Amino acid sequence: MKNKLSTTTILTGIVLLLASALVATFAFMANQQPQSRGVAPIVEIAAMEPDSSIWGQNFPNQYSTWLQTETNNVQTNYGGANPFSKLELDPRLVTLFAGYGFSKDYNEERGHANALTDVRETLRVNENTPGTCYSCKAATNPKLWNEMGIEGFDSTPFSELGQHINDPIGCANCHDAETMQLVVTNPSLDIALKAQGRDWQTFTRQEMRTVVCANCHVEYYFSGDQKILTFPWSGGTTIEAISQYYADLGFKDWDHAESGSPMIKMQHPEYEFYTAGSTHYNAGVACADCHMPYTRDGAAKFSTHDVKSPLVNPEIACGACHTDVEYVVGRVNIIQDTVWETMSTTEDALVAAIDTIAAAAAVAGVDETLLAEARDFHREAQLRWDFIAAENSMGFHNPEEALRILASAIDLAYQAQLSAFQAAGGAIDFQPSGN
Repeated sequence: MKNKLSTTTILTGIVLLLASALVATFAFMANQQPQSRGVAPIVEIAAMEPDSSIWGQNFPNQYSTWLQTETNNVQTNYGGANPFSKLELDPRLVTLFAGYGFSKDYNEERGHANALTDVRETLRVNENTPGTCYSCKAATNPKLWNEMGIEGFDSTPFSELGQHINDPIGCANCHDAETMQLVVTNPSLDIALKAQGRDWQTFTRQEMRTVVCANCHVEYYFSGDQKILTFPWSGGTTIEAISQYYADLGFKDWDHAESGSPMIKMQHPEYEFYTAGSTHYNAGVACADCHMPYTRDGAAKFSTHDVKSPLVNPEIACGACHTDVEYVVGRVNIIQDTVWETMSTTEDALVAAIDTIAAAAAVAGVDETLLAEARDFHREAQLRWDFIAAENSMGFHNPEEALRILASAIDLAYQAQLSAFQAAGGAIDFQPSGN
């Protein structure tokens, strides 16, 4: 009996000792400073520091590769960073954007380091352009948003706000200066996520390697007289949800110069398109895995900041997961060719719809109700086409979704043409899809 009591006493003592040690360990860890980087920083970086060269003193590999975005003007089959004119490549765009700035100037985007230069040189900027247009162009933005608030930033004229902006997209757009963690810096993204009941500060690091790109690579519009940058996400991020959002709001970017339709111009919706159930997204692949793949400098492993198309260096960008890189590139080419051909068919259908609506509007006694219906169909068809055309992967980020959306756009374009023909009472020629 005594032996049993002794054993019980000993075991109880051991359990209490281990529990005390565990509590002490947790208490110790809770009072420790955040884990520091492996190498002591050379300089202290101020919060929201816009000058990426200062960050570069502590992170030379990341900075030196970021500098390459200024000169990585390599063109792929359907994109890359060579600033060719999309209007010259596809003259149908002039008709599709008639009456809007994109019919005058629409070039392929260059790398991050050129963002500030390119937005200042585009013909789409004029004396009425709001400061909102700097939202995704400069590393100065986080500091200015903090000082001015989003309302003050966006409502300031472009020319005036530009006097305070000198640094293109850089470190401060994505990283916290103290911890180097990826962060949401664009207040519009923070607002949009909160409207969906999502808190980005609870996201994993891998999730943030995609979400941080949504600071810029999204669809947006300018809201109200102050031209506040707003993401149309309150009902969801699918094309149908975004379309319904704009319809409920009664919003339009411009009236089409030829058809008179109230139009929406889509803006690089990479985040919405990629996260709509794509194969790679569902597999947990982040934007940075492909566009900023890990590389090495001696023993140092780091994520390259020479952000570019994976097709420029597929052995590194794709080879980390795929053993047969040649096969993968071939698959990408097939997907992009298919999406391009379908998108081209959609453009033909849209141009035919525009021509038919314009002809119907010129007919005396045209049925205004049917004409308005035709214009609504045109709007819905074109915003769906533009969701794919403005997205920078020629459908590869989500091939099934690209073809689904384009099929819907073609159908709506045909409906626009048919409604316009009926509105004119058959008094105009009717040539489906422009044939």
